[in-house]
Amino acid sequence: MGSLVRGLVLLSLLAAASAASVEWHAVKEPEHHVAAVKLAKGNPRAAFSDWVEHLQKAYKDNVEEYERKFSVWLDNLEFVHSHNEKDSTFKLGLTNFADLTHDEYRQHALGYRPELKGTGLGTGKSTGFQYADYEAPPSIDWRKKGAVTDVKNQQQCGSCWAFSTTGSVEGANAIYSGELVSLSEQELVDCDVTQDHGCHGGLMDFAFSFIIRNGGIDTEKDYKYKAQDGVCNIAKEKRHVVTIDSYEDVPPNDESALKKAAANQPISVAIEADQREFQLYAGGVFDAPCGTALDHGVLVVGYGSDNGTDYWIVKNSWGDFWGDSGYIRLARGISNSAGQCGIAMQASYPIKKTPNPPTPPPVPPPTPGPPSPPSPKPEVCDTATSCPPASTCCCMREFFGYCFTWACCPLKEATCCDDHEHCCPSNLPVCDTVAGRCLSGNEDDWESSVPWVSKVAAKRTPGRSWIPHVPFWREAEYAHN
Repeated sequence: MGSLVRGLVLLSLLAAASAASVEWHAVKEPEHHVAAVKLAKGNPRAAFSDWVEHLQKAYKDNVEEYERKFSVWLDNLEFVHSHNEKDSTFKLGLTNFADLTHDEYRQHALGYRPELKGTGLGTGKSTGFQYADYEAPPSIDWRKKGAVTDVKNQQQCGSCWAFSTTGSVEGANAIYSGELVSLSEQELVDCDVTQDHGCHGGLMDFAFSFIIRNGGIDTEKDYKYKAQDGVCNIAKEKRHVVTIDSYEDVPPNDESALKKAAANQPISVAIEADQREFQLYAGGVFDAPCGTALDHGVLVVGYGSDNGTDYWIVKNSWGDFWGDSGYIRLARGISNSAGQCGIAMQASYPIKKTPNPPTPPPVPPPTPGPPSPPSPKPEVCDTATSCPPASTCCCMREFFGYCFTWACCPLKEATCCDDHEHCCPSNLPVCDTVAGRCLSGNEDDWESSVPWVSKVAAKRTPGRSWIPHVPFWREAEYAHN
């Protein structure tokens, strides 16, 4: 059934060629990415437009930025197409990072900070390796065993370390308790700030220590991800839903030890992920040269072999439009002891031996404050015209006692001057149309006069019918007629 569904999706992508359109929502697996790239080559502008719409890019209404991004996207399209024409163990695609230059990608998507490793001792760290004597099976996939949550997306925040941490704790908890609970990355970003640095990077070991010191971690549902640094919510930080007892580092530069650990639970690892091929990876076994300058935290959720090529199954935190539905398979058993992209250099995992505390109730929302005072009402000139609050309606065009055009004096209870363009405050109600000043009415009080004030056009009320109106200062006059 799975192959039938994949075939139908692939056919839908190919059928879209006649309409010069790519069904980006259907692009998940490697063959879909390859087909989409071929279609995009035929009509790149239409394909880019659909790609932007599917991913809801913020610049879609900014013409200048849109064109700049299109130029970058075209360059990546050529790079992807050129690679896919070669004989390779992996394929590239127009991932959610296809509108980023290589430098922009490196600044945007990473966040592991290996230089922090020696800045402090972690609470709860075990000095041993409990799986040293374990005989690992040929393959394992913790996704199939209910120990891996759905692929998440760190977005523009360099919080990969937090996602790697929650992933391994989610796995350890599921294996111990039989319950898969999605945990809060935002709690780590906001509250684990003694050694980690939120959206500016961190280490999984430090995050394990934080969870141990804190007595547990809240759920993602209760402490939702915001993709930005924030102030720690103390009430949610105290909501301990899942706990761990300690953590261990896998012996470094030893893929055999990493295999033993991964056979028992999902493992937090660090890799170098700053290559252009990694940015645009769409499926297959990634064996491109990638170095060991660790800059990204991810999660090993299993391992296996494909036609004699061994690989690690790695869960990323860039959403399911990147890679093979959010995952990458990294070559396993290469000649470098550090492993592909340094995967065996700094691996670690949480240890869970005790039950979670009773699930606390959700943190109630903040008590609402006093209601806001009502907004001041506008000054109504007639059925279809008004002026701002604390102003005065003044008639500019009057005919037979009815006002046909209104203006607004920016003074409350003002005097509307006979020139129909100015007004005076209520404490200086006499308009001197020659001098252009407002007077008190006392001939000896010229020093208290002020320049008169210009009026502005009144606002029409949409959808309201206009009826000529008697100005308020004329109402008494017309009432006697």
